[in-house]
Amino acid sequence: MTQSTAAQPTPPTTPLQLSATAYGWLGQFRAMASPCEILLGPCDELMARQLCAAAAAEAWRIEAKFSRYRQSSTLSQLNQHTGQWQKLDSETLSLLQFSKQCFELSDGMFDISSGILRKVWKFDGSDNLPSDDAVAALLPFIGFDRVELTADSAFIPAGMELDLGGIAKEYAVDKVGQLLLELSALVEPALSLVVNFGGDMLAVRPKPNDDPWRIGIEHPGKPDQSAMLVALCAGALATSGDARRFLYKDGVRYSHILNPKTGWPVQNAPRSVTVSAPSCVMAGLLATTALLQGQQAKEFLQAQELKHWVID
Repeated sequence: MTQSTAAQPTPPTTPLQLSATAYGWLGQFRAMASPCEILLGPCDELMARQLCAAAAAEAWRIEAKFSRYRQSSTLSQLNQHTGQWQKLDSETLSLLQFSKQCFELSDGMFDISSGILRKVWKFDGSDNLPSDDAVAALLPFIGFDRVELTADSAFIPAGMELDLGGIAKEYAVDKVGQLLLELSALVEPALSLVVNFGGDMLAVRPKPNDDPWRIGIEHPGKPDQSAMLVALCAGALATSGDARRFLYKDGVRYSHILNPKTGWPVQNAPRSVTVSAPSCVMAGLLATTALLQGQQAKEFLQAQELKHWVID
């Protein structure tokens, strides 16, 4: 049995930036291939800088631990030692347990073992589709129901690869939000706070006088423009769509949202789904699962009884 080891955060290539705004402060940095923002209400500059630095450090920690792009990450170590039992730390075990719940609740459509399909699917805007045989060859390695979990260990079948890209960023938003809530409560218990990682966000506290934060949702056909503005006082927003990653061949647009059971893109799904939920992880799960329903996406969302926005 092997023991997974926690990766150490890599120093960022772009530093944290802090600037004053009309409502308070804006902290900016990059993590998980996304622009990250911390929006703060009025407070002194030292406190703003300390809060944003703590937020960035936590985001970089999570990225270092769960990125599949880093060979030293805990996730990469798990994928390098499949076919045997591996000891897990409590945080990693918790994420895998949550992933298993997501798999079961989505009837196997939300599957963190399906990332292996990236070996044949290259969503670069070209018309290069994989062959049926190439896709079929990977299907035996997909199916999170075959991953075994105990109180402190996991068994991942040989050849399988786990990819937490579908929940890691949303998880980081929630963790950073909780950290900022705890830190600010000691000195500014009413401080307005928003965490925004590449459009996945959490309003920890509203603006003064309970004014909502106004959030622009990216237009899937025009990535540099907002399709609509939504008001958010508290809670999370997450968006899933194919604005930037797709293939186009013979007049057909192939989304990067792949059906883990077939290995092929989901057909007739909306271009974009945004969900509001108490946590960013929940919002992201529901947004992605909705897209995986294809043309039944709207019916799925209506059954959840949560605010949502769909762009066809």
